[in-house]
Amino acid sequence: MSDTGLYSLNDMDLCAVPVPDRPSSTKKNRGTTNKTPPIIDRDKSQLPAQLETKPQQAITIAVSSRTLFNMSDERAIYESDGLESYVKYQLDHENEPLRKGLAFALMKALETVNFRLHELYPGSDEIFDIVLMTNNHAQVGVRLINSINHYGLAIERFCMTGGTSPVNYLKAYHTNLYLSSDPMKVANALNEGIAAATMCHLDKEAQLSEKQLRVAFDGDSFVQQDQDERSAQSYMLSNSPSSPESKLTSQGVLIGFLESLGRLQKKFYAKNERLNCPIRVYLIVKKGGSAVGLKALKTIRSWGLDVDETFILSGLSAAELLNKIGPHIYFDEQMLQPSSAATIAQCKAR
Repeated sequence: MSDTGLYSLNDMDLCAVPVPDRPSSTKKNRGTTNKTPPIIDRDKSQLPAQLETKPQQAITIAVSSRTLFNMSDERAIYESDGLESYVKYQLDHENEPLRKGLAFALMKALETVNFRLHELYPGSDEIFDIVLMTNNHAQVGVRLINSINHYGLAIERFCMTGGTSPVNYLKAYHTNLYLSSDPMKVANALNEGIAAATMCHLDKEAQLSEKQLRVAFDGDSFVQQDQDERSAQSYMLSNSPSSPESKLTSQGVLIGFLESLGRLQKKFYAKNERLNCPIRVYLIVKKGGSAVGLKALKTIRSWGLDVDETFILSGLSAAELLNKIGPHIYFDEQMLQPSSAATIAQCKAR
């Protein structure tokens, strides 16, 4: 599936990723902040020191250009007229900002988390660090950078590969999570041992929060995990070639990201900011009952994350609830299918 087609889906903007398997070791009011992160001066001489070099403890999130910006029109030129016409169009319009894309609200929410962390922990480098990864030609990068400056996004690291896959460079940028609207790139990143997720476009009317990072889990996925673990054990005994181990491995690479997210969450709690935390975690149990919810809560807690809101629906549709929550990242039950580690989840259909 091409990135262009993703913009025609009819539900809600989500980042859908597979729920990771459990590692071997390891509340109530929705709080938001009225403080708005300042627009960063794009003059390099005015940038704070922590933006000039990658913070040592930063959580690096790499985002593709066609995920951050809506480049469907430009993509259509590339597909119909070829690369040279595409590059010429971008050069001719390099002073026109690109439209906001699937990951834009997510990027703003991450910046809000960083802003609040700098308020509470001046000088701390345990923040989110964003890298723009694109296979665009470097000349097209002028328009990308101009667009980032136009919207005041705090992105100072770039990778423009001129037609080769940016996945090859993810490790060089110490990437903790890679976001793309190309399922194949996401699958390749997972195969390289890098946590990755496919962005999808669901409800176009939904306005995702730019002041709070919202992460939701499908609680029914944890029942499926038990079945996967039993299947893996059966495989070890039978030596069957049709193993689910590759899926479990791809899920496992996400644990590091979730543990890092949990550490940031706890930094707010340590300052008595639980009810005003800009990281909000949701658990939605659509099919199962309280037993499934209990199992899911304990599993998520074992990753170092606290769930703020839990909804046990016991068969009710979750569509309206998901529209109300508006999660940026949704750990979806369907993502557990072995052949679709990078498939788009369409929540409204369930």
